Amino acid sequence: MKALRISLSELRRISAGTLPKLAIAAFAIIPTLYAGLYLFVNSDPYSRLDQVPAALVVEDTGDYGQKVAENLLDDGGFGWVETSRAEAQVGVRSGEYDAALVIGPTFSDDLASSGEFTPQQASITLVTNDANNYLARTIADQIVGKVRDSIASEVGTEAAAQFLAGFSDIRSSLEDAESGATELATGTGKLVDGSDQLVTGSADLATGADTAATGASDLATGAQTLEDGAATLATGASTLKTGADDLDTGLATLKTSTTDLPAQAQALADGAKQVADGNATIAGYGDTAASTAQALVDDLDTIREGIAGDLRDQGVPEEQITTILTALDTARQPITDASTALGEASTSLDTLSAGATQVSDGAAALALSAPTLAQGIADAATGADALATGASDLSTGASDLSAGAAELSTGADSLKTGTATLSEGAGTLATGVSTLHDGIVSADDGAVQLRDGLTSGVGEVPDVDAQTQDATAQNIGNPVVVQNESLTSAGTYGAGLAPFFLSLASWIGAYVLFLLVKPLSRRALAAGRTVWTSVAAALGGWLTPALIGVAQAALMFTVTKFALDIQPAYPWFTALFLVLVSATFVAILQALNAWLGAAGQFLGLVLMLTQLVTAGGTFPWQTIPEPLRSLHQFLPMSYGVDGLRHLLYGGSLTNVATDAAVLALFLVGSLVVTTLAARKQRLWTVKTLQPELVL
Repeated sequence: MKALRISLSELRRISAGTLPKLAIAAFAIIPTLYAGLYLFVNSDPYSRLDQVPAALVVEDTGDYGQKVAENLLDDGGFGWVETSRAEAQVGVRSGEYDAALVIGPTFSDDLASSGEFTPQQASITLVTNDANNYLARTIADQIVGKVRDSIASEVGTEAAAQFLAGFSDIRSSLEDAESGATELATGTGKLVDGSDQLVTGSADLATGADTAATGASDLATGAQTLEDGAATLATGASTLKTGADDLDTGLATLKTSTTDLPAQAQALADGAKQVADGNATIAGYGDTAASTAQALVDDLDTIREGIAGDLRDQGVPEEQITTILTALDTARQPITDASTALGEASTSLDTLSAGATQVSDGAAALALSAPTLAQGIADAATGADALATGASDLSTGASDLSAGAAELSTGADSLKTGTATLSEGAGTLATGVSTLHDGIVSADDGAVQLRDGLTSGVGEVPDVDAQTQDATAQNIGNPVVVQNESLTSAGTYGAGLAPFFLSLASWIGAYVLFLLVKPLSRRALAAGRTVWTSVAAALGGWLTPALIGVAQAALMFTVTKFALDIQPAYPWFTALFLVLVSATFVAILQALNAWLGAAGQFLGLVLMLTQLVTAGGTFPWQTIPEPLRSLHQFLPMSYGVDGLRHLLYGGSLTNVATDAAVLALFLVGSLVVTTLAARKQRLWTVKTLQPELVL
């Protein structure tokens, strides 16, 4: 109750008079003015982008550039003004235009280049000037990005439509190819059968050609032999003709010479008979002489021994006997030689006698056969004449035979060469046919695989109707649709900033209050010295600005909800949370002012500026650079912003409870600090009476 009296006393003090009341009203309105005006200005700036001037330059010679321009002019965000490139550059530089979009002369051609397999990316030039407005460039980037996505979707859809139309053509062509491949497989199957027969026939041909070549070789050898024999025959026939001519001439001469042969042969036979008889008589004498001479030679040894005995008997000295015997031996040799000569002569005489007898017999036989011989010679002469004539014909025929045999040999050689070539060619043909057969078999296998592959391929190529093709092309051109499933939604840009500016406005409202309200009542501090006096002074000093803070929060909530049309998901909780935020900020600023005085008031301003960047009111607080990012979780405005977001957009009440608990801790902690400051200020010092810094 004492704290309430202290608060009412302070409230009466600051509201005494018209101007103080107006000041309190102004302080109550300040947070609403700050938050309300800022949220009003930024409630939905994107809906007013058509008020932002931007240049549009279309230099494209095709149709796509004009389509893009028409879309931008119809609903393109900025207030587009068609102009030239030069005027656009000047306008962006001077600030007449916040941005310029230039579509180049080859834009349409570049978009169509992929269809001609000469791909060239189409480009749109965005000209900006941050000196005009940085956010204008950011917004322009987003607009150009949407334009690019729209063009990419349209071009992609057209390309996909052509691609899918090509699928139909491909399927039709594949079906035709499948039919042709089936016929091809059937034909190659027949071709394989024919090639089998061809392989067999070529093998037989090669075998026959080898046999023919062997026979031709034998024929050539025989023909050569025949040629050699015919040549020999021709030579022999020529020699025979010559011999036959000589024989004919000789027999003719012999015939003439043997006309008197019978009479002469008879005379010869008679003479030969007489010679034979004489020779026989002489041979008998010779035999007798030879026998006598041989007997003498045989008796020489007996005679020598008899002479030697007689000489010894007669008393002849041995030396003389030896001399005599030596002389006798010397005389013996001629006798032996004579005996031998007589023997040989006797043998010769015997031989002569026998030969004479044979001559006599032959002459007699000749005499008897001479007439027949003469007649035979006459017949032989006649035959020799016929032989000469035949030999002449034989020589002529043999010459013809030799010439024919030579031609036959030449032809046989040619035949041998030809059949050898034929055999080699037949072998090559057999090899080639075998290779051809293998190739045909491979071709048949390939044709079957081609047929099966085409059959499979036809089944894999989709057969779709025109409606499905259009839907598929649309899906390919724009394959991804972003479905926004927001668990909570702010609705507008202004509503998205509301938590931050409501919290910031609450801090500003609490800050300005202590320009008028005293953080502690010196009268209350002087009235007692107990701890409860300090507590009452702290609570009494807090209640007065807290009540004004409630008015500030109520006014901000009312304007935000009804004037700015930002509808909280939890309106009553939002209003209560705003009161908690305001009361907490009042307690913090009271503690700073009570403990540090004017320096504390300045520190409150520093804390406001610090929390302006650490509360995460615009960008996520995780993007704040260190060391400021670490302060985010230790400063109260962070929890005020977070709690208001959940309450305004329909977020988690659990998070709101956590934020409220943290703010309550800040509130209680700040009141404790203020109580300690009140206890300290019960003792006045020189600085209390004359502070060093007064604001």
